[in-house]
Amino acid sequence: MATSSLEAVIKDSGNAVRMLRNSRIGMYVYPVVAPEFSNWRVEQQAWRDGAVLFDQSHHMDELIVEGPQAEEFLSHHGINSFANFDLNRAKHFVPVTPAGHVIGDHIIFRERQDKFILVGRAPTSNWLLFCAAYGKWNVRIKHDPRSPSRPEGERVLRTHYRYQIQGPEAPKIFEKMNGGPIPDIKFFHVDWINIGSKKVQALRHGMSGAPGLEIWGPYEDKNYILSCILQAAKDAGVDLVRCGSRAYSTNTLESGWIPSPLPGIYTGDGMLAEYRQWLGADSYEAAGSIGGSYVSDNIEDYYVNPFELGYDFYIGWKKSDFIGKAALEKMKGANNRKKVTFEWNREDVLKVIASGFEDGIPYKWIDFPQPNYASTSADMVMRDGKMVGMSMFNGYSYNERCVLSLGVVDQSVQEGDVLTMLWGEPETTGKTSTEKHRQTEIRVRVSPTPYARQARESYAESWRTKKNA
Repeated sequence: MATSSLEAVIKDSGNAVRMLRNSRIGMYVYPVVAPEFSNWRVEQQAWRDGAVLFDQSHHMDELIVEGPQAEEFLSHHGINSFANFDLNRAKHFVPVTPAGHVIGDHIIFRERQDKFILVGRAPTSNWLLFCAAYGKWNVRIKHDPRSPSRPEGERVLRTHYRYQIQGPEAPKIFEKMNGGPIPDIKFFHVDWINIGSKKVQALRHGMSGAPGLEIWGPYEDKNYILSCILQAAKDAGVDLVRCGSRAYSTNTLESGWIPSPLPGIYTGDGMLAEYRQWLGADSYEAAGSIGGSYVSDNIEDYYVNPFELGYDFYIGWKKSDFIGKAALEKMKGANNRKKVTFEWNREDVLKVIASGFEDGIPYKWIDFPQPNYASTSADMVMRDGKMVGMSMFNGYSYNERCVLSLGVVDQSVQEGDVLTMLWGEPETTGKTSTEKHRQTEIRVRVSPTPYARQARESYAESWRTKKNA
């Protein structure tokens, strides 16, 4: 088989874990948006204490799915119930494999009875594009992939711009933008507001617990909308802080969403085998990387299921069928791991940083504010020498003055427990994002998810605040 598909690349490498651990894709890039507009510390503080503007126009795929079978198609390929999915609402859409492993997630918006927009990372987009052809569904899909990681001076165009404004001072800006009070938009509902001479759609949302609206429209209006937002903030007397790509990725640490679980598609026969043959050798799934202290020859040890991520209450059990339903029914009530936040010990973090100022081989560098060095992170979390969890997404919060990570732990682990995380990789790999280093242990305290008190108290009942059964 020519090396033109994910399946061929896995076969050539001999092992999917080895392939991903030695990927040379480099650091994950949030494209086009400047790394910082002021500095990442001030930008982090803004979503907690003031108002922040996120430019979300470039780092996510967008799918427009429409046609007579659009709802049936999406319902069949996601775990979510569509029973109350009315117009002008949004959901957190989660597809799983026939074996019940999470592939990824998107935010899905219903624009018409037969039209939906989905926004998120590549694994879910790729899966839905494949499934539309595989099942011969009567749907049309327009795929607008994320902007290039390195445009090299080329002009970047998208279908839609996407901005989010949030923080305790944000409502003052909304009122100025709209020329008066905005509609009372419920959480994850959509309504129309005014921005300058344009009417735009606005989603009630907030990624760190503070009040927020996400707005979008035709990309050609992007600069005009930006100027109107900035002027509205000025008129409202609010110092609206534009957030760069360095700070942007860390807001999830306070709100509790794990952005990049490994898609569970590297094993399995039938539909999954055909999917791996359909995916290109340059696809996200083929080129992505795994990094961290956890090394297993079995790629399935890196998979997660909806129960572990707190997504189980989305599951539309009353649907007649959907991909993965039978597998999820078997997982229900099982001893699944649970999602937590890990608070890293200050002294241990400083020890790691200090090693970079000493002779000899240092510990794995902790970059600020985002120390992730692979598409998917997997660091061992242990108790008494036994692995009881996995740290999956790391970062530093200036608001909390500590390094945090999100991950999963065994049910026996309790909030407040102090565990040990093994930091750094056990051997040199082909990744360009790592330097020669040695491993060390970092103490981590098991903490609530979301970590930020404001997020725990402000979010509507959702996967972010739901306690595992």
